[in-house]
Amino acid sequence: MELRHLRYFIAVAEQLHFSKAAEQLHIAQPPLSQQIRQLEQEIGVPLFHRTRRSVTLTTAGEAFLEEARKTIAQAERAIQVAHQAHQGEIGHLEIGFVSSATAEAIPELMQRFHRQIPRVAIGLHGMFTVEVVQALHTKTIQAGLLHPPIADEELTLQTICDEPLLVALPEHHRLARQSQVIITQLKDEGFLTYPRAWNPGTYDQAIAYCQQAGFTMRVAQETNSMQTTLGLVAAELGVALVPSSCRLLRTTGVVYRPLEGKPPTMTLALAWHPLHITPPLRQFIAITLDYAQEKQALSQV
Repeated sequence: MELRHLRYFIAVAEQLHFSKAAEQLHIAQPPLSQQIRQLEQEIGVPLFHRTRRSVTLTTAGEAFLEEARKTIAQAERAIQVAHQAHQGEIGHLEIGFVSSATAEAIPELMQRFHRQIPRVAIGLHGMFTVEVVQALHTKTIQAGLLHPPIADEELTLQTICDEPLLVALPEHHRLARQSQVIITQLKDEGFLTYPRAWNPGTYDQAIAYCQQAGFTMRVAQETNSMQTTLGLVAAELGVALVPSSCRLLRTTGVVYRPLEGKPPTMTLALAWHPLHITPPLRQFIAITLDYAQEKQALSQV
């Protein structure tokens, strides 16, 4: 039994006339009658009562019609789902991200992706840069938002934005009233930062910035997320150098001040493994690239 047999049967059952059904199917009547007889032989029961004047369904035919319609509908559904999966419109996508991305990039990208591709399920995983790299290789995630540089030539990276560093201060800090902070004013402060092993690029960047200003950055506390860092700043346990998007987090007890001159920028990039691209990942890459272009255009205004 093939799907065409079911389609032929449904046409005859709906028309109750072999000539009209053959015309609807764009085939000759004799082959249609032959196909219906073959179907009945395979099933082992008659599906139609035939007389010279009429064609009616048998009891078995009525029951078979209902199931045949379901089978055809399910087959068409299977074809539709296959096309949707090929286009990346259904499926799942696992994304790893550094905690600073929660301020702007992750909410914006998730909103855009859900609006455009609502039937792809997304799993979100907070990670450090080194963990994102590892997870991309093990296929635990398919996409990662991280801070370059990374020592991995197998992954593909696309810059999303370059954000100037700000200093996050307790709201009652002696420098909080200034509109800008000179980096040398922080030489006696304790800094809150991630462990170097988890985000080496970010850590080395902050160390080098302070060294260029003539002092060694003193680490007061190592933290495991941007939210924890800002919470400790609010508790007056130190200061932190953070990307400018962190202003959007609006943590109570924390103020953000720009650094005088040309402070270093922190790059946020999308990373993926070119050998592990899935249709949903392809859609996410396209949406992220559009977002990155918009961010770049705004930065040049």
